[in-house]
Amino acid sequence: MIHQVKVNGFKSHKNTKVELKNLTVLCGSNGVGKSSFIHVLLLLRESYLKKTNFEYLDLLSNPIKLGTIKDAIYQENSIDGFDFSIKTSLSNYSFYFENSDSNFTKTLIHKSNNKPNEIDFSMIVKENLFNLNYQYISAARLGPQEVYRKDDVIVEIFKQLSIIEGKAELTVHYLYKNQDQKVHDKLIHPKQKINDLMHQVSAWEKEISEGVNVVINDLGKLGYELKYEFDNRGKGKTNQFYASNVGFGVTYVLPILVAILSAEPGALIIIENPEAHLHPRGIAKLTELICKAAEAGIQIIIETHSDHIINGILVQCKKHEENNEQGISRENVSIYQFERNESEHCSVVQKIEVEEGSKIINPPNGFFDQIQNDLAQILGF
Repeated sequence: MIHQVKVNGFKSHKNTKVELKNLTVLCGSNGVGKSSFIHVLLLLRESYLKKTNFEYLDLLSNPIKLGTIKDAIYQENSIDGFDFSIKTSLSNYSFYFENSDSNFTKTLIHKSNNKPNEIDFSMIVKENLFNLNYQYISAARLGPQEVYRKDDVIVEIFKQLSIIEGKAELTVHYLYKNQDQKVHDKLIHPKQKINDLMHQVSAWEKEISEGVNVVINDLGKLGYELKYEFDNRGKGKTNQFYASNVGFGVTYVLPILVAILSAEPGALIIIENPEAHLHPRGIAKLTELICKAAEAGIQIIIETHSDHIINGILVQCKKHEENNEQGISRENVSIYQFERNESEHCSVVQKIEVEEGSKIINPPNGFFDQIQNDLAQILGF
């Protein structure tokens, strides 16, 4: 499990340190460095998968396309490079990259000639950031499609939902292939005792759209077709409907459910904007599942703009205080507010503590306070 990440001189991060827990939440307004922090992890993982021994970083890699070296280096950095350090349960790692020839239009940056990387290669294969126990789901994940692509190598060998920019383009193939996989006991939906991935995904989808069931048809070399049918009280099931004719959020949340419900303790899942296209009640239930998974030992990093996510986490912390068989311990939650230092145009992070009673006391300005601001205007106080 990753415990700490430091980022120096990368994009808007002049000097950023984040302590990670089972569940780490990145908050803040747009353009303050939340996604850039995630980009660090994506770039390092991709470099490892390409078997480069971290000799360079590809700034136009499959999971994230940053552009050129100029786009990647903090604009007021004292050197033409950046460095990252990561502390995990197994080891500590340091990575140093520098633009040695002053060509800022390149789309790759090499490791520094002045400071060697510090990497324990005997341990790195066991790290969730670098092995197969990992999923990344971006804010640009796919919505309903007529046909979903098939890729047996990525799904069966590398066990991934996505290879291109976190779009989760292989979710339907992954779910079809692994539909009989057993789900971790702590993630089983209370209303569905059949403990396989397909039944559990449908059970949690019912929290998004009542009565919905996931149906996948194999179209051979064309790929897979995603449809939904609904429980029809006293009459069995409805007809099957194309995903495009069912609420957008049902399909948009599907990769998140598949990633979580197929994960084992020790895995790492990175999710951007899990709340997108969901009704507040659905967000609350999705947050419940996220907290269950994190408490079970699955490391989850989320970026969010939703106060429903934050409130949902606090509700689950409260449940754990009252009954430690439920929810998530506040000791396993790390929440950070990202802001911008305008004079230096750099990211500043502030840890938000969850106090006893599962409350956040004296939160900083801008921390999901818009509803209070609006109510003050409406009610005139």
